[in-house]
Amino acid sequence: MKTEKIYLYEGRDDVFLTTYIAEPFESLPYNQKRKAILIFPGGAYWYVSPREGEPIAFNFLAKGFNAFVLDYTVKGKDRFPAQLLEASMCMKLLHERAEEFHIDPDYIFTIGFSAGGHLCASHGTMWNKDFIYNKIDMPRENNRPRGMILGYPVITSGEYSHEGSIKNLLGGENYAKPEMREFVSLEKAVSEETVPTFIWHTVTDNAVPIQNSLLFMSSLAYNHIPFEAHLYPEGGHGLSLADKTVGINSIYHAIPGWIDLAIKWADNL
Repeated sequence: MKTEKIYLYEGRDDVFLTTYIAEPFESLPYNQKRKAILIFPGGAYWYVSPREGEPIAFNFLAKGFNAFVLDYTVKGKDRFPAQLLEASMCMKLLHERAEEFHIDPDYIFTIGFSAGGHLCASHGTMWNKDFIYNKIDMPRENNRPRGMILGYPVITSGEYSHEGSIKNLLGGENYAKPEMREFVSLEKAVSEETVPTFIWHTVTDNAVPIQNSLLFMSSLAYNHIPFEAHLYPEGGHGLSLADKTVGINSIYHAIPGWIDLAIKWADNL
């Protein structure tokens, strides 16, 4: 496995992409380009959770993907849309270095958890917005992922919002502006250009209510966007892989299976 830390900004060491690349075997005769998965960990836009980064990367790596984890801007060092622009910068990088990374640029998927799910869903709904290309020189089609995977995502800024995430994302005056809150309420951002979606959540999530996913699913259905959803009856927030490798000691018989379901879904896109 080849790993590399790629800094997105000169003079900043807090925003970077970490690569997890399986090096090809010379003995295998067929094309060894892999699917790619771009990972956005959660952390309420205040920190980047390690439990939702490298453990996720290792699991996808073992299943035939090359994986990339983005440590994006947090702690109010910059506000929306900085994180969305950083996700787009990574998409540009993956396309430009696809051969070096041994990935098929037509099969780049994104995945995000909690606030990272908000970033992932922001990218999956807003990848085509003009304000991105006013800042980043790239073909629009290169910014569109094949599909996105959302784990217990922050979606809405309305009744069921995770206010800490919304406040950390917008900050200052924008946090109180109805038009800005509505812009980042992603059930309202879904359109016919939104990418296919896999989504999972627990009914008993006491931090990010399941209504976040339900609102997003309703918008996906209204706009005829293909999606697959798995809702689990028990489990708290921030489960990641939902097993002991990420410090979850409770026995969840079904939840750890989400990753295999997501990979099967991706294989069929």
